[in-house]
Amino acid sequence: MAKNTEESNEEISKKLSVILSLQLRILLGDDDFSPRRRKGTGNVVKYLSGFGLNAKDIASITGAPLQSVRTLLTPQRRK
Repeated sequence: MAKNTEESNEEISKKLSVILSLQLRILLGDDDFSPRRRKGTGNVVKYLSGFGLNAKDIASITGAPLQSVRTLLTPQRRK
């Protein structure tokens, strides 16, 4: 039962990440879905981390590579 619940939670998390990603793009006025470096991603990453999201979820929402998100969230880069 616990494994089934865990899988269900993961699916819900994926769906919520997609919804958040689309809403964020609407708010930023970004209608280009091509994979390119987005200006201001660092600010968005820091903003989302303020809500307690982990780096994996933030990377999923912003479309940025996980390693880049982790780098942006390191204490030296927060200054």
